[in-house]
Amino acid sequence: MIEWLGSQLSDLGARTEIFHDESGHKANLFATIGPDTDGGIVLSGHSDVVPVAEQDWTSDPFEMVERDGALFGRGACDMKGFIACAMAMAPVFAARDLKRPVHFAFTYDEEVGCIGGQALVSDLKTRGIAPGIAIIGEPTGMQIIEGHKGCCEYTTHFHGLEGHGSAPDRGVNAAEYAVRYVTRLMELREEMKTRAPRGSRFDPPWTTMNIGGIHGGVAHNVIAGRAEVEWEFRPVTSEDMSYMKEEIAAYVSDTLLPAMRAVDPRADIQTETIGEVAGLEPMAANAARDLVAELTGANGVDVVPFATEAGLFQEMGMDVVVCGPGSIDQAHKADEYVTLDQMSRCLDMLEGLARRLS
Repeated sequence: MIEWLGSQLSDLGARTEIFHDESGHKANLFATIGPDTDGGIVLSGHSDVVPVAEQDWTSDPFEMVERDGALFGRGACDMKGFIACAMAMAPVFAARDLKRPVHFAFTYDEEVGCIGGQALVSDLKTRGIAPGIAIIGEPTGMQIIEGHKGCCEYTTHFHGLEGHGSAPDRGVNAAEYAVRYVTRLMELREEMKTRAPRGSRFDPPWTTMNIGGIHGGVAHNVIAGRAEVEWEFRPVTSEDMSYMKEEIAAYVSDTLLPAMRAVDPRADIQTETIGEVAGLEPMAANAARDLVAELTGANGVDVVPFATEAGLFQEMGMDVVVCGPGSIDQAHKADEYVTLDQMSRCLDMLEGLARRLS
C-alpha cells in the first residue's frame, strides 16, 4: 500500500521518499506537494490496522462494503478514511500554486507502539525537514482534539526454573512471579487515581494501566519455566510516567528477583519496551488548532484518553491537533465503519486548506 500511495503521489509531481524498516517489509511514506520551504502542513495517518481474529464480522473485513450511508471494513475509521480523503485531495493540492507545502506522512506500526512514527520523526530530523503544523487524522468525529495522554507499552518476560509440579519449592515458577508482578501493577493503577492533576480534562482524569495478556506454562503438573505479561499505561504527566516505571522496576529488583534467585541464580525478569510515546500537551498558542477551527467552523476543542502519533510531531516543534473522520467508538471492533457524512466533512476541511494555502 505504501508503494502504491507513493507512486500515486509521485505521478502528481510530489517529492516522495519511502523509508523502510530494518526488515525491508514495512515502510513510512513522506511526500511533499508545494514549495521546498519550512513551515508546511503535515497530513498524518498510519497505514496499519489491528487484527480481526475472533471477531464476528457481517462481511469480509478486508473488502470495503457500502451500506446505510457508511463504509464498512477493517481500518475504515481507524484511520484509512483520513488517508483516503488526503489522497483524494492530492490532485487538488497539486493543481494549485501553494504558498506553503503540504506533506503526506503515512506510517507503519502505529498500533504497536508508534514504532513507524518514531522512525519517521528521526528521519525528518536527520534531513532537516521542519514543517510548522501537523493534522493527525485519527477518528474524532471531525472535532478538534488538542491533547491526549501518552502511551507506554511493554512485554515483561519471566525466566524461572522448570520442575515437577509435586515439588514446587524446587523450582522457580515464572507464572507465579508474573502474577505477583501483575498484582503490583494493579496496586500502582489504584495509586494513580490519587495522583490525578487538579483540573485534569481527561476522562478518566488519572493515568491508567491495562493488562493486555498473561502467558506461561506448558502443563498442569509442570512448574512454569517461562511466562510473559503484556501491559501498557497511559500517563497524564511525565511525572506519572517516571513514577510508574521506577516503582515497578524497584519491585522487581528489591522483591521479585531476590526471591527467584534464592532458588536459581539464573532466574531473571526482563522488560521489553514496545513503545513509549509522549502525550499531546494542550498549548495556549496553537496555530494548528486555530487553522483547523477556521477550516471546520468548530467553536470548541477537547482532549481524549486514547493515544496517537501527535506527541511525536509536537516534540519536533510543530503545532499539532488531532482531527479526522469517524468515531473512536467504532475502532478495533467488528463491522468497523466510517459514515459518508464524516468523509464529506473531512474532504471539505482539506479543500478549504487548499484554498487557504493558494
